Amino acid sequence: MLSSFTRSWRVGAVALLLGAVALAAAAPARAAHRYVLKFASLAPEGSTWQNGLQAAADEVRERSHGRLVFRMYAGGVAGDEKDVLRKIKIGQLHGGAFTGVGLGEVNPEVRVMEVPFFFTDYDEVDYVTERMLPRFRTGFDERGFKLLGWMEVGFIQFFSSHPIRSLDEMRSSKFWMWEGDPLAAAFFDAADIHPIPLSITEVLTSLSTHLVDTVYASPLGAIALQWASKVRYMSELPMADGIAGIIVSRRFFDRLPADLQTLLTEVMARHARELIVATRKDNATSTRVLKERGIEVTFDRSCLKPEEVATIQARAIDHLVGHLFSRAVMEEVQGYLAEARATAHRE
Repeated sequence: MLSSFTRSWRVGAVALLLGAVALAAAAPARAAHRYVLKFASLAPEGSTWQNGLQAAADEVRERSHGRLVFRMYAGGVAGDEKDVLRKIKIGQLHGGAFTGVGLGEVNPEVRVMEVPFFFTDYDEVDYVTERMLPRFRTGFDERGFKLLGWMEVGFIQFFSSHPIRSLDEMRSSKFWMWEGDPLAAAFFDAADIHPIPLSITEVLTSLSTHLVDTVYASPLGAIALQWASKVRYMSELPMADGIAGIIVSRRFFDRLPADLQTLLTEVMARHARELIVATRKDNATSTRVLKERGIEVTFDRSCLKPEEVATIQARAIDHLVGHLFSRAVMEEVQGYLAEARATAHRE
């Protein structure tokens, strides 16, 4: 009797031990849950932006051993930036790369970096950006998003089918305006220009049909979006420095294990910094290419009088303060810009 009981106990113990081993073997499989980040961008396939974003996605996939992968929707296939944000809010998408228009829909304060005629060179941009980024990151966190990387479109210039040499000629142009963009609306209102609002996906067709004859973009953007094929002139004087960034919903980010959060944050931030360098280089190259193709620069810095620039900027700021950002934030940025210029002068 005792012998039978002992044998039964031993069999049961072995079964328990095998069960424990099986559970232990299953644990890594459970830990290796696969997360899919559905990510959208207006950047066309093959563009500097999209190549950089894809390189970041590939690195995340490799270093996570396939636990975190991107599903890319490039070239605007997921819609305009407002469409993408709406899809993120309902869970169809999780994140994306955005220009200032999209970023401003989430955190309006960032548009302070795009005040018209504000920066004159990238040293000023970098100085102010470095000091404002902590505030911007907090703003995105508070609004349910994680700012993974700060990028830029570059200095925004005017492209037209006819020469523009004065503010009056600007006013007689059929300007495109990105539909629903409050900062662009403030600029055009301040300059007394009456634009034609359209989504960015409608611009190429509208240039072809002559619904609009003047648009604004970085040189790289004008080529990537094929707008440059429809214009003959460009401005030397930039309207603003276009910002950009990579954001992901906190709802998705907070579900990730801590190690994947760290990996995603580190990789995207580094690739974003690399994209700033690449974008600036490509904008310079694009400007040269556009000139070689016969696009003429007609709107240089002498075409607007200093008092005209100052008036447009002041009016635009008055429109934007209290709407996109506070007077205190505007003054903070102006203070950093003054520091940047004083530092450059001492050097």
